[in-house]
Amino acid sequence: MYRGFLSLALAGLVAAPCLARADDVEYTRTRDVIYGRKFGTALTMDVFTPKKNAKGVGLIAVVSGGWFSNTDAILPAFYKPFLNRGYTVFAVVHGSQPKYTLPEIVQDINRSVRFIRFHAKDYAIDPDRLGIFGGSAGGHLSLMQGTAGDAGDPKAKDPVERMSSRVQAVACFFPPTDFLNWGAKEKEMINRDFQPAFNAAIDYHELDKKTGLIVPITDEKKLREISAQVSPITHVTADSPPTLIIHGDKDNLVPLQQSEGIMAKFKEVGVDAKLIVKKGEGHGWLTILADLELFADWFDKHLAMK
Repeated sequence: MYRGFLSLALAGLVAAPCLARADDVEYTRTRDVIYGRKFGTALTMDVFTPKKNAKGVGLIAVVSGGWFSNTDAILPAFYKPFLNRGYTVFAVVHGSQPKYTLPEIVQDINRSVRFIRFHAKDYAIDPDRLGIFGGSAGGHLSLMQGTAGDAGDPKAKDPVERMSSRVQAVACFFPPTDFLNWGAKEKEMINRDFQPAFNAAIDYHELDKKTGLIVPITDEKKLREISAQVSPITHVTADSPPTLIIHGDKDNLVPLQQSEGIMAKFKEVGVDAKLIVKKGEGHGWLTILADLELFADWFDKHLAMK
C-alpha cells in the first residue's frame, strides 16, 4: 500500500513541472511542529502557509501509507493545488505500525485536529472550517476522522483534549473503509490474508490479568469488535461531512468495493458524497497530482464562507 502509492506519487512528481502553474503561490513551511507526545516520542506536523491570499481555511493532509508515516513522505507538490487557492495545509505524521495499531493511530489524527483547532487563531484559520485528505491508509484515516471525530472531553486537564476533532469536509483516494467485509461480504481482514507487511497494524493485544503480561487478542468476537471500531463505514451518520472519494476499478490492493460500500451508506443517510471511479486504474496512477484539483474543488464548495 505504501510503496505502490508512493512510487506512483514520485513518478507523478517527475511530471510535475508540466503541471506547474505560472501563478503558483509562494509559501512558508514550518517544520516539525509538535502536536502531541506518545510514550516520550514527539508527534509532529509540517505547516504550509500561503504567503498571499490566504483564505483562513485549514486542510489536514494525512501522511500515511500502509499506516506507516514519516517526514520523508511529506511531498510539498501534493499541497500546491491547495496552497494556490489560499488554504493552509497541515501535513500530519502519525505513530506508525509496527509499533502502533490502528486504534492508536486513529487517536493520533484525532489529536492533530484538536491541536489545530486549539491553535486556530495562531494559524489565522477558522476553527469551524477544517478539511482533511489522504490516500490509501491516509484515506482510511481521513474517513475515520470524518465519520468518528468527536466533540472532545470538556473535563480534560489538557485544554487541547477539550477541543472537537470533527472536520467539515473529506476527500480521499482508494481508502479502506470496512475491515469486516473486505472485497466481499463477511470476508474479514482479521483472517490475515490481506498484506503481511501491514499485519502489525491489526495485530491487537490486551493485558492478561492473570499473568500481568501483554498478550495477543485471539478471541474472534473481540477482534471483530475492534475491526468494526476502526472501520469508517461503522460510524457513518447523517451528520457525517461531505465526502469525495476517487478510486480505480482495477485496484488489486484496496478493492473498489470498499469505496462503493461506504458511498452507499452515505447516500442511505443523506450525506453529500461523491465517488469518482478511474477506469482501468489501480492503486494509484501517474496523473494523480492533477486529480488533486478535484479535491480542491470539493473543499472550495464545502468550506466556503457561509
